[in-house]
Amino acid sequence: MQEIADNVAILPNNETGDTPVENARFVDIGSIQTDPKIDYAEWKSTGKGLNSVARVTEDGRIVVSLELAQKLPDLRQDYARDVEEFAVDRTEWKQYPSMNIVIMIVGSRGDVQPYVALGRRLAEDGHRIRMATHETFRSFVTDAQLEFFDIGGNPQDLMSYMVKNPGLIPGFTSLTNGDLNYAETNDDSQMMNGCWNACHSPCPTTGRTFAADAIISNPPAFAHVHCAEALGIPLLLSFTMPWSPTAAFPHPLVNIKQSNAERDLTNYLSYAIADLLTWQGIGDLVNTLRTRSLGLTPLTLRSGPGLVDRLKVPWTYCMSPALVPKPRDWKNHIDVVGFYFLDLATNYEPPDNLAAFLAAGEPPVYIGFGSVVVADAAAMTNTIFEATAQAGVRALVSAGWFDQGGLGGVSVPPHVFILGNVPHDWLFDNERVSAVVHHGGAGTTAVGLAKGRPTVVVPFFGDQGFWGAMIHRAGAGPEPISHKKLNVENLRDAIKFAVSPSAKLAARQMAEQIRSEDGVVSGVESFYRHLPLLNMRCDLDPSKLAVWWSTEHCLKLSAFAAQTLADAKQLDFDSLDIHRTKDYDSQRQVSDPVTGGAGAIFWTITHYYAGIAEIFYSPIKGIIHTTTAIPRGTINAPSPLCLFTYRSVVVTGVMDIVTSIHQGLHNAPKLYGSNVRKPGKVTDFASGVKEAGKGLFHGYYDGITGLVREPVEGAKKGGVLGAIKGSARSFVNVTMRPAAGIVGVVVHPLRGAWKSLQTATGQKQEHQIRITRISDGREAVRNSTAAQRAEITRKFKEAQQSTEARRRQYREIAEKVLREEVEDSRKADYASQEFTDEKSGGPSRSRSSQSRTASTPGVPGSSTTANGVDEGEDAAFERDMELAKQLSLAEQRGYERGVASRFP
Repeated sequence: MQEIADNVAILPNNETGDTPVENARFVDIGSIQTDPKIDYAEWKSTGKGLNSVARVTEDGRIVVSLELAQKLPDLRQDYARDVEEFAVDRTEWKQYPSMNIVIMIVGSRGDVQPYVALGRRLAEDGHRIRMATHETFRSFVTDAQLEFFDIGGNPQDLMSYMVKNPGLIPGFTSLTNGDLNYAETNDDSQMMNGCWNACHSPCPTTGRTFAADAIISNPPAFAHVHCAEALGIPLLLSFTMPWSPTAAFPHPLVNIKQSNAERDLTNYLSYAIADLLTWQGIGDLVNTLRTRSLGLTPLTLRSGPGLVDRLKVPWTYCMSPALVPKPRDWKNHIDVVGFYFLDLATNYEPPDNLAAFLAAGEPPVYIGFGSVVVADAAAMTNTIFEATAQAGVRALVSAGWFDQGGLGGVSVPPHVFILGNVPHDWLFDNERVSAVVHHGGAGTTAVGLAKGRPTVVVPFFGDQGFWGAMIHRAGAGPEPISHKKLNVENLRDAIKFAVSPSAKLAARQMAEQIRSEDGVVSGVESFYRHLPLLNMRCDLDPSKLAVWWSTEHCLKLSAFAAQTLADAKQLDFDSLDIHRTKDYDSQRQVSDPVTGGAGAIFWTITHYYAGIAEIFYSPIKGIIHTTTAIPRGTINAPSPLCLFTYRSVVVTGVMDIVTSIHQGLHNAPKLYGSNVRKPGKVTDFASGVKEAGKGLFHGYYDGITGLVREPVEGAKKGGVLGAIKGSARSFVNVTMRPAAGIVGVVVHPLRGAWKSLQTATGQKQEHQIRITRISDGREAVRNSTAAQRAEITRKFKEAQQSTEARRRQYREIAEKVLREEVEDSRKADYASQEFTDEKSGGPSRSRSSQSRTASTPGVPGSSTTANGVDEGEDAAFERDMELAKQLSLAEQRGYERGVASRFP
């Protein structure tokens, strides 16, 4: 597919209202329509700086070609910046409240099994764990005493699809022949919507209400970050293979066909291209989810691919650092913790015939391909029987694919035993098998290596080839053999290598390293370390999770605390908002390429627009801030006029800061004994305008008439002294009340506009979550003691005395965030304008070239014509790169001021 306009959101054709291309044939697949002229398995991008081509081949690899227009240096060793994760508790991260955690897993049993182990360990810590995966694994999950939620999709269909289309991108053939069942079976049961439903729907079995407090997900679930954005909750991504951009090695699914870029830069860009190709295949599905189910704005070609990388969502890789050491450019938000093992062999007893076969000779070689669908089961069976015979080994052959096509008339030879369902952690232990041959699934790979078994990998799709390559690099197995190239000869030779002394030694050494790791425990700790715990704990009882925010009191409250105070008539639920523990600004533009990640660097290099020099030479300073959640109720913030500097939609948190200014002014007369009018309800823009008019009128009316009314009412209550106090109040009110009305002219329409932007779906989900939180609070109160409720009331009264201090604190946070947002927005607008000018044929100059109109002494290629017209783009590019390098060297030598004076 040729590159399209980057600022256009990909939406289903039946929503965009686009006019169909003449003579085009549209294929209807569920709720989306696909234009057959688009090849979803190919991506082409052409720019002044970089031409790139990517396509998915028959063997499932993404083949990439990169051609730089001008030679660029490699990435700096320290190009990656440290990440300051929002509200993490670096010292007391083990002090976590109990949470409702959704674990979203799309894939086979081998993909689900590690996370069942993780879920069991998290449940031991007191959390409610909901495993959101396919119906096939219901009993597997419930047997582990975890809650199951069906997201739809059939793993058998998934395996069949992935064998035909081994990458994560559907080619057009699969779109038209029905193979896309794994992604979308119908409108109600597609997996993305299933993942969303898992975040808020009651348990289908027990009816118990549920509202997710955190999400753990593997990348193929795809809905993860969008659900987290909609709910405002933390997300941890986890996978069994590398998925985060790095210069250390290319994307596991990418094969670099050719590149004239340096090695590290090529590796890094491979992740951006894989993201672009993936977005091309699933972008319309994602935007359907966002707009129809989540109430979110759609993403574009620029904001969709690489979203997780740009937001710096934390990662926990459940793979052994002994096999894949953590790259140096994976910063503090990415952990590599070790394999997740689930002990399934504790009480296993083998059947008599299996025990007899194992005892009858040398340890056999295990051969099995898990739940992979084999195209020709009979041919595969014959190849295995003949190769093991020629290698002179006995074999345990899994019956997995026999159910698909039987033995095909092939009789079982004496050296082969057809194996049923046997736990791998028992079978591979205690030298029961000499080596293993499998498809390279992460789970089977982990168990085999942990037990010290040399391994032959026959990959079919996905990460399987990656694991085969890693095993071969470690010396514990031969090069992986593609299932399409598997034959008697190469399988025979691979088995002989696996049973050799050198392979056995390498496998034993790796097993010692893996056994020293405790992946599950380290994975749980990684989850806690990345949580925004400082924003998740209740202010009155830090042992409980904060689910409500009180604007009036600037407090985060648990369900129990809020219900206790509501029962005691200390607050009203109508005054409380759902507390968002972590926000994700998916629409925020990138202000510099390094911060923006692989995608931003890809676009920068491709189009040669502002900031390219920063990637390679500019000194890397500072850290990346992941997010800043501004609670509702931050009063005395900067003027609301600053909101209009944003060219994007108003962010909820910032809007609430402005709203709270009005609330503070409106309610201020209460502080000195005056009555205030209760404002009307704002539901849309029209009602907001109406309420603004009423507020402005009453502000002036109450302020002026109060000059008479306040002293009279004061005299009635307190005589002469009351009249004096009333007179004092009237002089304050005559200023305060009109001021509140004036601010309300901005605030009420603003809030009404925001309400109008919220979709009916989004409002419905928020209402449902409120009901769930109230229900949780009532249950908590029923299970509490009188002493516990009294303690909450006591702490609330204490907290009321420090409300003003909390308001000042949030005001400072708000001011800082607003300043940063305005500056970042300015930078992003600048870069966007550069890019827009270039695409429209207008001027395209770098940041440094725009700042100077005369030649720069001492820098090659830096010149302008006498009439002030900029030099050629190539010369400008070379000059900017040279200048950036000189500035960087100058800083390293410690004479920045001298350079600054030479280059004004």
